[in-house]
Amino acid sequence: MNCNSCHVQQGKKPMGAPYINTFNSFPQYNPRANREVTLQERINGCFQRSMNGKPLDKESAEMEAMIAYMKWLAQDVPHGAQVQIKNTWPLDTELVPDAERGRGLYALQCASCHGANGEGRRNASGEIAFPPLWGDESFNIGAGLARTYKAAAFIRNNMPMGVSTHGDWGEGQGVLTDQDAVDIAEFFTHMPRPDFPAR
Repeated sequence: MNCNSCHVQQGKKPMGAPYINTFNSFPQYNPRANREVTLQERINGCFQRSMNGKPLDKESAEMEAMIAYMKWLAQDVPHGAQVQIKNTWPLDTELVPDAERGRGLYALQCASCHGANGEGRRNASGEIAFPPLWGDESFNIGAGLARTYKAAAFIRNNMPMGVSTHGDWGEGQGVLTDQDAVDIAEFFTHMPRPDFPAR
């Protein structure tokens, strides 16, 4: 997988996990680590959890390129300031998930891109075009999207891609209800995926 598997439109889409405010938001307190973390540490967290990969050397050319891209997206906004762009959608965590209903919705709304068995889809070059949602090549159990309501908040505003005729390309907003998103998330987040021993 790659960063675009989760950060829609190269991290520029509102509510699609945008990077617009990322550079100016670090260092920041991370509840999972229970301490302040640097942007490099946060990126490596994504590499290890969301991409089920290995961390980069903090001084590597690849890490420096990602930091430079996020800094460029900040467009000279003063450090600590924020551009008015929404990162997430408030979702009612009182909604009771129904995994069986989610299975049917997944088949109807998600399987054409993510595969009937959550395996994802590759392009003609063999690169992942639509990320796997479970199985050996998916994100591991330590990823944020392995959590029902976190996944549902992302799904609600971004999926299914390419079906909206209004707004940005790839905007699925308005297709699924909050309950639909919670049910789909409950279904796929509980499917088998790699472990994360460092959890």
